[in-house]
Amino acid sequence: MLQELSIQNLAIIDQLTVDFSNGMTVLTGETGAGKSIIIDAVGLLAGNRGSQSYIRTGENKLILQGLFVFPKNNITYHLLDQLGIDHDDGNVILQREIYRNGRNICRVNGMLVNTNTLKKIGVTMIEIDGQNEHQELMKPENHIKLLDEFAHQKIDHVLKQYRTCYHEYHHLKAIIDDKIKNQKQWSQQIDMLTFQVNDIKNADLKDGEEEELVNERKRLQNHQKINDALTKSYGYINGDETVSPLDMVGQSMNAMQQIEELDPSFRKISESLRNSYYALQDVSNSISNQLELQDSSEGRLDQIEERLNTIYNLKHKYGDSIKQILNYYQKIKNELDQMQSSDNNETKLNDQFDQIKGKLKSLAHKLSHLRHQAADRLESSVHKQLSDLYMGKTVFEVRFHSLPIGEYTSNGNEKIEFYIQTNPGESIKPLPKIASGGELSRIMLALKTVFSDLQGVTSIMFDEVDTGVSGRVAQAMANKISGIAKHTQVLCITHLPQVAAMSDHHYFISKKVIHGRTKTNLEKLSNRKRVDELARMLAGTTITKLTLEHANELLRLANKAKKDE
Repeated sequence: MLQELSIQNLAIIDQLTVDFSNGMTVLTGETGAGKSIIIDAVGLLAGNRGSQSYIRTGENKLILQGLFVFPKNNITYHLLDQLGIDHDDGNVILQREIYRNGRNICRVNGMLVNTNTLKKIGVTMIEIDGQNEHQELMKPENHIKLLDEFAHQKIDHVLKQYRTCYHEYHHLKAIIDDKIKNQKQWSQQIDMLTFQVNDIKNADLKDGEEEELVNERKRLQNHQKINDALTKSYGYINGDETVSPLDMVGQSMNAMQQIEELDPSFRKISESLRNSYYALQDVSNSISNQLELQDSSEGRLDQIEERLNTIYNLKHKYGDSIKQILNYYQKIKNELDQMQSSDNNETKLNDQFDQIKGKLKSLAHKLSHLRHQAADRLESSVHKQLSDLYMGKTVFEVRFHSLPIGEYTSNGNEKIEFYIQTNPGESIKPLPKIASGGELSRIMLALKTVFSDLQGVTSIMFDEVDTGVSGRVAQAMANKISGIAKHTQVLCITHLPQVAAMSDHHYFISKKVIHGRTKTNLEKLSNRKRVDELARMLAGTTITKLTLEHANELLRLANKAKKDE
């Protein structure tokens, strides 16, 4: 529910903060005082299209804030979780700023979002219904969803099975259709992938191989220089056949070993000589091994050049590195395997498709049967509501239109649309084509009464939906709106005293001119002031004692009616 609304610089409202409660709240006042601006503010917070024309004259921007609270597991919380928006304290704060330069800033619990996201969140929180704005109920494409919501206990399980089956059916159909439409391209794709897979496979690439080959080639290209350096180093260490530097270091080490026990400094020299001797021995062996490798490297350079040539050609075709080539190889191999498997099992694929299609057809038939049963119950419920609103002769029908044979959507194989006949003898028409304002208001209120507790929104706003009615019809509409407010917060702008009397909370909106500027004021009415306002709504400008008595009686009867509900 909407708990608090703050408005700055919206139309004729300079600054306004109002607290709202559960139940039914009405906003009344003279025409032009700013009642609809309150609804506009909430609509903008819920993601409706905004423009600089909303900004109060002389101001640079408008600022709107709304604090909302919801019961646990409300759909809004699940959506916020999906969007990564925190709501640990259970509150949801919507904020929107619109600037003269066209800049638009939206936040949800402090997190910046775009207007599309704001609207996606807002539609789960608030619904605004007006004389010419009936949102979801007026869109034929949503009627099947509304019928399913009405019968969700019996339909949900079957609908879930159907959609799982439809997803598989759609996937297989896409594969088969693609093969039929593109048989030549299919074969060419298989040939191309086969060539590429074999091209890479035959190369037998190893990750890191190129770097090793480049290093080895560098050594072979400098073979003579390396060989000369190794030979000289080996000669310098090992000397001629008589006495080598290594032998001389060994003899020096033996000599020092004989006196190392006599003095710590001798032991240190002896250890250094010993370490040097063994280190030189290791170096001598390493040089010798390298010299042997140099002797066995003839012809290797040609092999390396040929291998690197192969790698460079593959890199030119399939990737910038061996790793990229191998990744590409795995990707096209999987694709080729899938296409060949599909090619080799075309009969099996068709059999599988026929089996899924048969299952889908069966589930669609079951869905249709359940929906027809639900439609009968829905028609009865709506007729009951219309009868309460003095439209007992109105006919409401849920009509089914079958899709072409073999055609399916995620909802089944039929479309659903609500039809209305308001007067005997007239033709029955689709719901959006109903023309009479008063009749349309009652029809929408009847449907809203049936669907309001199924749609999940926690705040419904009625913007003069009672236009065009009076007398007992006005009272019936007031009773319906009050009934909706039993399980959903309702904010209602009205000119009817019957509707205002049924409210749980009553705000009076007025305007006055201060220093040449119009300013809107919002006042929550006490019981005494409610009587005065109801009297004004009943009589207009001249309020008499009889009018006040009538207003008191209207309020007393309304309180009694709410207690009897």
